[in-house]
Amino acid sequence: MSEHILIIEDDPRLCDMLSEYLVKSGYTVTTHMRGKPALAWLADNRADAVILDLMLPDMDGLEICRQLRASSSVPVLMLTARGDAIDRIIGLELGADDYLPKPFEPRELLARLRAILRRGGETRRVSKEVLRFGRLEIEPIAYAARLDGKQCDLTACQFDLLLLLARNAGRVMSREALMDATAGSQSDVFDRSIDVHMSRLRAAIEDDPKHPRRIITVRGAGYVFARDQD
Repeated sequence: MSEHILIIEDDPRLCDMLSEYLVKSGYTVTTHMRGKPALAWLADNRADAVILDLMLPDMDGLEICRQLRASSSVPVLMLTARGDAIDRIIGLELGADDYLPKPFEPRELLARLRAILRRGGETRRVSKEVLRFGRLEIEPIAYAARLDGKQCDLTACQFDLLLLLARNAGRVMSREALMDATAGSQSDVFDRSIDVHMSRLRAAIEDDPKHPRRIITVRGAGYVFARDQD
C-alpha cells in the first residue's frame, strides 16, 4: 500500500501540480484548500505525512500545526513564503519536521518528503532495543522516549535527533552532521532548525533546559549527549 500524503494548500494550481507529481511518484494523495476541513479529515483518516501551507484563508497554518501536534506525531513539511524566517522558526518550535520556501522545485519537495517519511520507516525496522541513560529511556522500535516513565512529547525529527545523539553518547556531533543524518540537505544558510529542535529536546528531557546536563552545547563544534547523568 502506498504512503498517504495530505496536502493543505489553497493555491489550486500548486495544489493540483503537487498532487499530480506525488501520485506519479507512487503516493496516495488527499488535498484540502482550507484548514478546518483538513483537520476534520485527519480526525477520521490516517496520513503518513502532511504538506502544510502556512497562508490559508480560514485559519493560520501555524495554528493547524499546533493542533496537529496536540494529538499526532505525523510528519509535517511546511510551505512558507520566501523570507518568512520568523514563521519558519515558530513552525519548527510548534513541531513541524521541515520547511520549504516558495517557490521551490518539485524534486526538492519530493526529496524532503522522502527524508521525513524514511526516518519513521528506518526506526520501525531497527531491532527491538531500549537505550537507558539514568532516568531517560529511549525505545527506537516504538518511537518513544520516556523520562521517569512518562512519555516525552517529541516530533519524528526530534526523536531521530535524540536517538542519533544517544547512540553516539560522549561524541561531539556537528550541526551539519545532525542535519545531514536527519532532515537531509537544507541549503538556507540562515536556517537554525537544528538549534530549534535541540531547544525542544531539552525542554522535554532536561530538568532545567536553560542549564542542560544531558544535551550539551560545545561552542563552535556542535552538541554532545552526556552519557553519565541521572
